[in-house]
Amino acid sequence: MNNNLFPYRHHIGYVDRNQRNGHRSIVVWFTGLSGSGKTTIANALEEILFERGYHTYILDGDTLRNGLNNDLDFSKEGRKENIRRAGEVAKLFTDAGIVVLASFISPYSDDRTWVKQCVGEDFFYEIYVDTPLEVCEARDPRGLYSKARAGELSDFTGISAPYEEPVAPFFIVKTLQETPQEAAQRLFKELKPLLKNNNE
Repeated sequence: MNNNLFPYRHHIGYVDRNQRNGHRSIVVWFTGLSGSGKTTIANALEEILFERGYHTYILDGDTLRNGLNNDLDFSKEGRKENIRRAGEVAKLFTDAGIVVLASFISPYSDDRTWVKQCVGEDFFYEIYVDTPLEVCEARDPRGLYSKARAGELSDFTGISAPYEEPVAPFFIVKTLQETPQEAAQRLFKELKPLLKNNNE
């Protein structure tokens, strides 16, 4: 950090916002291949949380790459910086009292570990959306796999770039065994006790 920077100590902090909201703010980080169903499940979970009065926000990879991260490519270095920025944004949202649902391919385990350390281990919950490559490729909702196979897209995860599966995620979704809504309901049951304020 620059020695000339002095972060301001705000009078209202994480604990105050959590008390006002009536729940803890955490980061629920969805990782998996393109087309695995990450954002669909995140949206289904947000509906459940929102209906129950939780303050939520979805951070989605495509959304950030259309704005904040539109200067980054898909090289390993570009992906690393993409996740670094996403992690910093998630940390800010958590401090603001928001339950963050982050949906990013985030193919490298070191990058996901970095986000966990950035946000804080007690606030980070990794969700592995486990969908076989052949299923993701068959879905191919945006035609990205077809372009990657044709050589029109380089550094495409699962085709010309690696995906490192989580070793010990908080929660695993097997999308061939349950619907997004079923997965979201099951995940909510696991998260609900963790969202309760510690002082309650």
